[in-house]
Amino acid sequence: MYLFEADRVVVRLNHDIEDRRRARAGVELTRWLTRQGFPTVAPTDHEQPLDLGDYSVTLWRYYPQNDRPKPTADHLGAMLRQLHALPAPPVELSPYQPLKHFSDSVTDSTSLSTGNRDWLLGRRTKLLGEYERLDFPLGSGWIHGDAYPGNTLWDDERALLGDWDEVGTGPRELDLVNTHQGARFGRSQTERDAFTAAYGYDVTAWSGYPVLREMRDLHTLGSYILLADAGNERAAIQLGFRVDTLKRGDSNALWNAR
Repeated sequence: MYLFEADRVVVRLNHDIEDRRRARAGVELTRWLTRQGFPTVAPTDHEQPLDLGDYSVTLWRYYPQNDRPKPTADHLGAMLRQLHALPAPPVELSPYQPLKHFSDSVTDSTSLSTGNRDWLLGRRTKLLGEYERLDFPLGSGWIHGDAYPGNTLWDDERALLGDWDEVGTGPRELDLVNTHQGARFGRSQTERDAFTAAYGYDVTAWSGYPVLREMRDLHTLGSYILLADAGNERAAIQLGFRVDTLKRGDSNALWNAR
């Protein structure tokens, strides 16, 4: 990713086939969302994606944040309520696959102990089995796939939703659990209540919530596994702490987001 600040453009390079597919879908989807009046980040008006040899290139508008705090959780709740009420977009979307790359990250890890590796793989299998048996009161539709306040930003006084790389079809509850799982990183009950009020449904009162919350817990380990494998000592310590709390069944332990 490259920023051309003077031109207010962000350039994204996409290499493998899956990334290229997501890039094209992301451009088409966000242009459609803009036409629907949905507050999304937007690509530039250029014809794209651009094919440059082994790479596919997309160009996105740059929104300077100037160290301004992120939009709050209630902004996200309102955006997701609007998003989930929209009709299906005219873009081919794949079914969302929770923890799709997690087993590869764990299996290939050089920093995880054999015991932790086996436990994480077993836990993934168990959670996915429970997930398949859940009844989802909000039904299935198209979802953002990685909706949490960290993927929002400001365009002047308007909050926008960005990072559409994981968009797909699936249970709408998947878009709601991430903000509540943020309690792991210090997100307050007040913030989470505001998110719930803005969306209009309390996913934490649903019996399937603990399953999705722990699936999100596992998902957040991915970047720390990569960092620990690359020799980052602080990441390795935090990764070990997170795995220990999961093995103890401690759903209230605070994790460090950095």
